[in-house]
Amino acid sequence: MIATPRRLAVIGASLLAVALSGCSKNKGELVVDDSVGVTALRSPCPVVAIPEMTGDVTLFSVPGRTDSAAIDVTAAITNLRSTCNDAAGEPKLYTEATFDVLARRADTRGARHVDLPYFSTVVRGGNAVISKRIGTIGIDFADGQERASAQGRAGSYVDRTEATLPKPIRDRLSKKRRAGDPDAAVDPLAQPDVKAALARASFELLVGFQLTNDQLAYNATR
Repeated sequence: MIATPRRLAVIGASLLAVALSGCSKNKGELVVDDSVGVTALRSPCPVVAIPEMTGDVTLFSVPGRTDSAAIDVTAAITNLRSTCNDAAGEPKLYTEATFDVLARRADTRGARHVDLPYFSTVVRGGNAVISKRIGTIGIDFADGQERASAQGRAGSYVDRTEATLPKPIRDRLSKKRRAGDPDAAVDPLAQPDVKAALARASFELLVGFQLTNDQLAYNATR
């Protein structure tokens, strides 16, 4: 079935929603002991991840074709790493992510430069986009070279107070629970207000290729 522009737009929007939600399950470290409650709370630093289906891109040599014979360049984001200034007293948390882009081309004749756009997005609570930046990473192939690589970088600032759980919530999570206590059998993480507070204080720095609707659809169906 041939996808119409409207269908591709719907696919693209749906895939972006899936991509963002795919990274929203990791809320940081919460170590739970049934006898004493939560013994270690999450870090306020954003989780860094690559949303689903945005970690690779395929360029084609012939417009409208997506078969293997028309593949021109493929590239993938890998080795995503991050650092965060989680020093006490800093009002803002700065997170820096670095990553490698590994590319391969089908036609190795001549030197060639390829620019690949990528995004870095700060998401709060798994679905609220706080900021988004678009960058470009350049790949240089030497004459006769099939593979090339480059390194990209992205960063974000998050207010420490916004990324920190309120003290009443922290106290409830770390409260010791003993057999016989009225709330001994109640999981604090399952309580709506606690879940909402965790979501509000959870941030992610997402990095991926800035894909067109056609490229997203190709990644989803191949």
